[in-house]
Amino acid sequence: MTSLRDHLADRFPAAAGSAPVEWIVADGLTGYEEAVAFMEARAEAIAQGRAPELVWLVEHPPLYTAGTSANDADLVEPDRFPVFKSGRGGQYTYHGPGQRVAYVMLDLSRRQQDLRRYVAALESWLIGALDAFGISGERRDDRVGVWVRRPDRGEGVEDKIAALGIRVRRWVSFHGISLNVNPDLSHFTGIVPCGVRLHGVTSLADLGKQVTMGEVDRVLRERFETIFGPTLRP
Repeated sequence: MTSLRDHLADRFPAAAGSAPVEWIVADGLTGYEEAVAFMEARAEAIAQGRAPELVWLVEHPPLYTAGTSANDADLVEPDRFPVFKSGRGGQYTYHGPGQRVAYVMLDLSRRQQDLRRYVAALESWLIGALDAFGISGERRDDRVGVWVRRPDRGEGVEDKIAALGIRVRRWVSFHGISLNVNPDLSHFTGIVPCGVRLHGVTSLADLGKQVTMGEVDRVLRERFETIFGPTLRP
């Protein structure tokens, strides 16, 4: 379990003198293949020193993605939504309207070449953002992501509210995190999310937090800067 106080121990700043991280919020819904192509090109440009680091916030149309560890048996309804193979780590996940996806393209050679610490920093970013909305997010040693306890649904019940899946090439990260703001949670039933059968999924709205995507974006940016350093809109 991780508290808000603990999350500051996971700071992942850039080296002194580094440029601020660009922060871009996409309008409308972004196709998955378009997003991957953009990330691939931007990550290469960052590795070559031709572009600054970037956080790109998007929403996708309803779709499923299969990470590098995906189990075919976890795709319960293969014809429900488009399915895309993804180069990120992890298993099956859902993306769709009402879910904020943040694609995080950072040069880890300017920070720390330590993937475990990077994942911990992403989790801490999400935990800090959830705290701003009065939600206690927690990490688990045996499963990646951010979880919330659901005592209203029984002893020991907990749901996943945010997922992580990353890829790193030439020490530049891409892919990133997804936070359930107000998606249609029934869309998750077409897969076994992240291969976890014993726990469910939730969202800010499901937990009684009626907030706009703009409010979520503002908090994500504030908490990102706490962990990773300053940002700049282009």
